[in-house]
Amino acid sequence: MALATLTARVKEEDKANFDAFCSNVGLNTSTAINLFVKAVLRENRIPFEITQSEDAFFSETNLAYVKKSVQELRNGKGTAHELIEVDDE
Repeated sequence: MALATLTARVKEEDKANFDAFCSNVGLNTSTAINLFVKAVLRENRIPFEITQSEDAFFSETNLAYVKKSVQELRNGKGTAHELIEVDDE
């Protein structure tokens, strides 16, 4: 069976940590990547869930707080303040 080379760019620190992990579990890096490739081909998908990190500003908790604050302002429970400008140096 002919072999091909797969090249990927990763941060040096990530590579070092990945190499160390592989070594600790008795694999070399090439074998670990081959395991990943075989799993993708066997399952016809990435073999783990990929999600986008939630933007903290739009989290349910923060949105609930903002909605509550807006309602309080509409009900007259608030204090108007002057805009405070800060010079960024």
